[in-house]
Amino acid sequence: MTAPARPDGEPRVIGGLEVRRWALDLGATTLLLAVGIAGFWPTFGGPAYLPAALGGLLLGLAIAAGATWRRWGVLVIAGLTLAAYILFGTVLAVPHMGLLGFIPTPESLWRLVLAIVTSWKELLTTVAPVGTGDSHLVVPFFLTLVAAVLVASLALRVRPAAWALVPAVAYLVAQIALGTVEPAAPIVQGVVFALVAAVWIAVRQAWQPVRAAISVGEGGEPTGMLARRLIAGAAVLAVATGAGVAVGAAAAPEGPRYVLRDVVIPPFDVRQYPSPLQSFRGYVRDFADEPLFTASGLPEGGRIRLATMDAYTGTVYNVADDGAGSSSAFTPVRSIMSPDAEGTPATIRIEIAGMRGVWLPDAGAVRSVAFDGPRADELRRSAYYNDATGTGVVTMRLGEGDAYTLETLLPGDPSDERLADEKFAPLRMPKQKGVPPEFAEIASDIVGDAATPIEQVRALEQTLSQDGFFSHGLEGQVLSRAGHGAERIATLLRGDQWIGDDEQYAVTMALLAGQLGIPARVVMGFYPEEDDAGGLFTATGETLHAWVEVAFEDSGWVAFDPTPPEDQVPTDQTTKPRADPKPQVLQPPPPEQEPVDLPPTVPDERGAEDEENPLAGILGLIAIVLASILGVLALLLGPFLVVGALKAARRRRRREAERPADRISGGWDELIDRASDYGTPVRRGGTRREDASVVSTAFEQPNVSTLARRADAEVFGPSEPTPAEIEEFWHEVDGIVGGMGKRVGFWRRLKARLDVRSLLAGTRFALPDRRVVRAKPVRSAHAAASDDGTDSAVKRRPLRERATAVGQGAASQWQRVRAAVRGIRSSRDEGSSS
Repeated sequence: MTAPARPDGEPRVIGGLEVRRWALDLGATTLLLAVGIAGFWPTFGGPAYLPAALGGLLLGLAIAAGATWRRWGVLVIAGLTLAAYILFGTVLAVPHMGLLGFIPTPESLWRLVLAIVTSWKELLTTVAPVGTGDSHLVVPFFLTLVAAVLVASLALRVRPAAWALVPAVAYLVAQIALGTVEPAAPIVQGVVFALVAAVWIAVRQAWQPVRAAISVGEGGEPTGMLARRLIAGAAVLAVATGAGVAVGAAAAPEGPRYVLRDVVIPPFDVRQYPSPLQSFRGYVRDFADEPLFTASGLPEGGRIRLATMDAYTGTVYNVADDGAGSSSAFTPVRSIMSPDAEGTPATIRIEIAGMRGVWLPDAGAVRSVAFDGPRADELRRSAYYNDATGTGVVTMRLGEGDAYTLETLLPGDPSDERLADEKFAPLRMPKQKGVPPEFAEIASDIVGDAATPIEQVRALEQTLSQDGFFSHGLEGQVLSRAGHGAERIATLLRGDQWIGDDEQYAVTMALLAGQLGIPARVVMGFYPEEDDAGGLFTATGETLHAWVEVAFEDSGWVAFDPTPPEDQVPTDQTTKPRADPKPQVLQPPPPEQEPVDLPPTVPDERGAEDEENPLAGILGLIAIVLASILGVLALLLGPFLVVGALKAARRRRRREAERPADRISGGWDELIDRASDYGTPVRRGGTRREDASVVSTAFEQPNVSTLARRADAEVFGPSEPTPAEIEEFWHEVDGIVGGMGKRVGFWRRLKARLDVRSLLAGTRFALPDRRVVRAKPVRSAHAAASDDGTDSAVKRRPLRERATAVGQGAASQWQRVRAAVRGIRSSRDEGSSS
């Protein structure tokens, strides 16, 4: 099967070498881009993005192959790429907006157009793993589509095909910049990319047809040629593997790894907001009967969480700010949160009434938050969530009329029988500061001889809830000061009567548990009374509570309520003294254990970003990008620079040779080497006339034969050439070499600069002489006659006979030259003797 001829006269055929080369180029393109596609795995937290990325890859390969076959230009390729993006973008990138998931709609098409500009920022401003419900899939789809078109088009069209590595490397760099600080598998990616690139280029070079004007013989490869190729191939693979390991190691440094999302996503500093526990008494006093918000869909036994505190400073219980705890890991809300959480799925809708502030009421382990109302977009952009503690924050502050829907997982309530055999989770909690020393003794007295962890926690909970009295300290109630500083808690424990509310009792239990090495934290939130469970829940100051959560090894965080019942109040007639303390049993500190992850906690991949200077991060990222670009350029231009430097040194050595005759010989050798680099099959060991015949035939340069005769005359002449003659000779050499370059075109000139055949000639690594090259078509019988005296009749002979005839003619001419030189020398000797 044939097709219209190419501009160079070579037919476009599908069969034989052409099909094999196309299969090789498209296969290499697929593998190179697959390395970058695999790098998106941590960003999406799984394989959900693969249909979009692989679909873009297949579409790009199809466009590149079809455009190459039809010889279409850049504008047509760009139009096909845009059309493929629009037509297939709905089913691959935004299926949730299409009709039946794959039919384009005006909404999906408009979203695709906008996503070309906005999807990059949306991906970077959403903390990984990102979901597929938004337009995040547009990034891998569009990026892979464009990269596949560029890489495959260059691989199929351009010679050398190594230029296709430029967009392939750019695609890999873009994937890394758009990814996360935790790469997928950098060592494997680097090794695979380097091996595929090296093997592909090596095979392409081996399959490249060698062109020659004449045949220099037939038969098998020279002795040892196969062995040299095998050794060279092994060396290439070894170098590629080493380079891949080095690139992979550089992509996964032990220190911090900077990506674009670290700069685009501003760090959230929760320390700028006061602890919500400080406003506990204010909510109780000022919003006793006023609705703060309503929650529908809250199952029986469910609790609405407002905030979780795990760091005590001696004055206030707040979220950790020193990186020791996980509660400071706030990240922007996204469509997939709490990926490791377990529990009962629930959908809860919350509508804000009188609630104000930055703390976002939620429940359980939230998977997604969907805001609605007039400020939906502003609230979504300013919302942050902590997977580890289930705490949400909205920096724009909540207001009346705001509403949102939570998709969440509610944890179970394990029984004491289930917790009987469980140990405390080996978590490293923030160190409590400012705790009075006697708290450790009090905690030991309360725990007494409790044997199991659950018994110790129940002892703390029941002692406080049974021996204490409840009072908010409001008008008409027993005096009870607000606050939960060390002085306030110490006053509570030292008094004859324990009086306080949720704020004091929850903090007291958490502090006493901390003195025993028990991982505990304070939670502030809302839950209905038992008789009001189910249906629509209206949160007020009366339903505001604080409780304690303790971490167990298998069950995770379990809630405990140390606050006495509200009807357990002190009176003038009845005073309940503290219970007799139990014998002191000092509890040994828990054994040192390795930290483990608990559901629903997830590690904070951002680290202590609030301590980073944003400007320093931007400068560091720019430096990394520039270093990557310079590294890629150095990798691409390195062969040109090295080979060019070696050839320049060889030229300088020839032109500055000690003997004038050697400078003439060096000039001729420079011309022959440059012709060899351009693909001319010059046979090593031939005469200048033979070499001139080959060069003049390949490049239609008749003055090459004249220059060859002049070189023989200068080298074998009676006197040494003068500096002026040497300069003129080199000038003619440069003119002929420049004419060669003009005839072969840009890409062949570029290939000649990388050709090392002439550099290796005469060494043990010398490459075999080229066998075949396409000669330029002769223009006339007169032009067909060579300068060595071979007539046009010889030119019409078969290639093998023609080579023999040319060789015989060159040999006879060489004999005539030698006879002439002997005659010149005899005349010179006779003149000297006379």
